[in-house]
Amino acid sequence: MSSSPLSSAQAARASVAARLDEIRRDAGLNGLELAARCGWHKSKSSRIARGKTLPSDADIRAWCEACGVPEQAADIIAASRTAESMYVQWRHINRDGMRRIQEKAVPLYQSTRSFRVYASNVVPGMLQTAEYARGLLRSITDFRGTPDDVDQAVQARLDRSRVIREGDHRFALLVEEAVLRYRVCDDDAMAGQLGHLLAVMAQPNVSLGVIPFEARRPVWPLEAFYAFDERRVAVETLTAEINVTAPGEIRTYLRAFAELSTIAVYGASARARVTQAIDLLG
Repeated sequence: MSSSPLSSAQAARASVAARLDEIRRDAGLNGLELAARCGWHKSKSSRIARGKTLPSDADIRAWCEACGVPEQAADIIAASRTAESMYVQWRHINRDGMRRIQEKAVPLYQSTRSFRVYASNVVPGMLQTAEYARGLLRSITDFRGTPDDVDQAVQARLDRSRVIREGDHRFALLVEEAVLRYRVCDDDAMAGQLGHLLAVMAQPNVSLGVIPFEARRPVWPLEAFYAFDERRVAVETLTAEINVTAPGEIRTYLRAFAELSTIAVYGASARARVTQAIDLLG
């Protein structure tokens, strides 16, 4: 893929900044005059107009009021909130622990009919056992130093994952073979997780492909991503979750998924890779 997953968020923030700056110019104000009318430090309006600072709802209302167009504030606030939700740092998402983010995603999971998931680092969340999820969420909590609600977060993740057994949902999932080997929990929990994958593969609504180590790749290993129908792609990086909503970028992710699907193995061949990973646990 040629574009960064940050590009949608950056473009959305830039659009909000450009719209506010256009309002200022239409009002015949310079940055210093606008800041004075709003009671701000003289540099604040410039930082907002250049996209260096994402304005708060109150900032947007004050800006529009100062420029004589208070009726435009509501639309700009909505656009700004959308831009803010596209790139959210994990330290902000998990500031109260990890349970809440699992629960917050339930409506999205329930409303999605077609899931396409590419996992390059860990087993996809909706396929995780309690023991595997506990090992993973424990390491994330310790690394990020967020409040410890691992047990509650594990249960919330399992509750969210009911969609794989309930309702009219289809799952196309791709995992790099390395995911079957990465030890994010103890060996017994890892064996249980891999055994669970074998069971899930038998479900008629689930297609689970394994991309072999030795596959000749049309697409290099990517960051993990979750596609929810064709309306949103959530990309997971070390520091943030990036929510891609631009149609062109969504199409790029779905194209990458389609090409990666061509080099994955399925059925008996995929089960053999999982079984081999279990055997290597000793």
